Amino acid sequence: MSVDIDPVLEDCRSSIDNIDAALVHLLAERFKITKRVGEHKAKVGFAPSDPDREAVQIARLRNLAAESGLDPVFSEKFLRFIVDEVIQHHKLA
Repeated sequence: MSVDIDPVLEDCRSSIDNIDAALVHLLAERFKITKRVGEHKAKVGFAPSDPDREAVQIARLRNLAAESGLDPVFSEKFLRFIVDEVIQHHKLA
């Protein structure tokens, strides 16, 4: 069975692959920085989470998502997932 290669589809997939790689690298960099934050919070006796900052960040990113044509509800879920993971790391620091 022969599958024809669709150049438009291949081009889109290549772009998606590049974006996915960039997202992974950005998340890795973000977690390096949040690890430093967690270590510092533990050292100085701060709580692992900061609900006030989280609320400000979620509102800011919901606005950015809306401006970019991305569903703000999705962006909040995505950010919440990341923040929850960071908080777990902070609790272990």
